Amino acid sequence: MTPLSKILKHKLVAILRGSKPGDVLKIARALRAGGVMVIEITFNSPNALAVLTKLSNDMGNELLVGMGTVLDAATAEDAIAAGAEFIISPTLNIKTIDATKKHGAVSIPGAFTATEILAAYDHGADIIKVFPASGGPQYIRDLRGPFPHIPLMPTGGINLLNMREYFQSGAVAVGIGSALVDSRQEVTKDYLKKLTQKANEFVQIVAAL
Repeated sequence: MTPLSKILKHKLVAILRGSKPGDVLKIARALRAGGVMVIEITFNSPNALAVLTKLSNDMGNELLVGMGTVLDAATAEDAIAAGAEFIISPTLNIKTIDATKKHGAVSIPGAFTATEILAAYDHGADIIKVFPASGGPQYIRDLRGPFPHIPLMPTGGINLLNMREYFQSGAVAVGIGSALVDSRQEVTKDYLKKLTQKANEFVQIVAAL
């Protein structure tokens, strides 16, 4: 199964932003135990490239690992060299899309307006990260009208209460940040147990679609 097909199958991208490097592997294992199969390490996290490499080496056979908050082509290339199988950006940067595709990784640039979304797709993006997803599920539904062929992944503010509606509106995947992994919390055994439980709640919603 290709990285793209894994994202489209599992539909959940867990976003790890700002987690302590020593905690990431424990968090990833807890997420995996809950059924989450796709993890994004944001580039603005501590020691992001080294953390991604370790996670890819240790759990790459179990998880799909990628880099997020990638703002330029050079960072995309560094992330792919470190083991990223997908690249996610908050914005539309054509050179980043080109570099990502050149090196065989999945390209998921951020876009918000209809013009940006079409431009990203026309330049080779595999999935468009609709960010911020502040327009709600109705905005995704509106975009699907003219763009039924463009895969959309809303990110920002998505949680257990509203995620189902995003999928019903036509999203092919969603990015889940602090509603799943809150980097402000101390990573204790109790936290990890609760994280696995919460991860499974998200996964069960997807399974019921």
